[in-house]
Amino acid sequence: MDFEYSDRVKDLQKRLIAFMDEQVYPNEKRFADEVAEGDRWQPTKVVEELKAKAKAAGLWNLFLPESRHGAGLSNTEYAPLCEIMGRVPWAPEVFNCNAPDTGNMEVLERYGTPEQQERWLKPLLNGEIRSCFAMTEPDVASSDATNISSSIVRDGDDYVLNGRKWWSSGANDPRCAVFIFMGKSDPNNASRHSQQSMILVPRDTPGLKILRHLPVFGYDDAPHGHGELLFDNVRVPAGNMLLGEGRGFEIAQGRLGPGRIHHCMRLIGLAERALELMCKRALGRVAFGKPVAEQTVTLERIAEARIDIDQCRLLTLNAAYMMDTVGNKIAAKQIAMIKVAAPLMACKVIDWAMQVHGGGGVSDDFPLAYAYAQARTLRFADGPDEVHRNQIGKMELARHISR
Repeated sequence: MDFEYSDRVKDLQKRLIAFMDEQVYPNEKRFADEVAEGDRWQPTKVVEELKAKAKAAGLWNLFLPESRHGAGLSNTEYAPLCEIMGRVPWAPEVFNCNAPDTGNMEVLERYGTPEQQERWLKPLLNGEIRSCFAMTEPDVASSDATNISSSIVRDGDDYVLNGRKWWSSGANDPRCAVFIFMGKSDPNNASRHSQQSMILVPRDTPGLKILRHLPVFGYDDAPHGHGELLFDNVRVPAGNMLLGEGRGFEIAQGRLGPGRIHHCMRLIGLAERALELMCKRALGRVAFGKPVAEQTVTLERIAEARIDIDQCRLLTLNAAYMMDTVGNKIAAKQIAMIKVAAPLMACKVIDWAMQVHGGGGVSDDFPLAYAYAQARTLRFADGPDEVHRNQIGKMELARHISR
């Protein structure tokens, strides 16, 4: 396998790095200050300004492969670019490459009708609105998607939706104009994987209530956030159904493959930045008569961090390459492997960086505590470690079963 980046990707890398250096890193404090001012759930001026600059610079919608709407990059080509964006948690939105909108745009691109694409995909691609994926539920173990208990019932020309959702990222953002709701439309179907459907719900639909935002380790992630939602006899037109009744699990699997690898790409960037901060802090601090960088334990951790990051990058590139060449289904084991490895790696590297920073590492004076909260959360998002490990184990055992 040749992971040498093409001239086009190298050019995009160079331009992205320059944009981050000139526009994003200098505005980290401004972003935090704007969120802290007044209503935390209103969009920040700085991100809206930077979105316009990124779009003008041609650094927009890079995530969509083989699409008439995006840059047409493969997963392997997008990986190093996504990594650069991931170095600052809010930076992907600047380039319209942020979750959950990326996954939702891919759903609409792949499965949406022309009418659905015109109403929802077009403004999402333009960065004019945001979206939410309402799948996880508080009352069931949602790591098993067949447990989803919310209901979708046909009533004439409409569907009626009922259920409670949580960890619905982006729901609190006033720009969130559409929700992709997953529920059971045929709970008695003999196939557990044909019981679910997905349907589009406009934000202003009666009966859709945002109950609260859900902090993560005390961070509310405003103005994006994660919400708990109630769908109380929510009525939407039958034309809002995605792909058809009973196709919800199929859509979920198609959506989560790219979503999982994008998270891993961003985590590599987050870990790289943590290692950089760790090295700079270690070189600039003295303890017990010599720089912290010369302490053996610090040298060992810097070395291990370098090894672990590079290992995860290669695993991620391998998974991306397989997705590009043999498809997401055949690449399922490789996607599961990186989904376990990358969050664990990022948590470890960020933790070591925090340790080198001393008390400052757990404060908001540095970006490490927030970075750790994000990395730790991604051991749950898009399937917990345990589910992916079970999947990997079963696939590995299958290679050794006599036939």
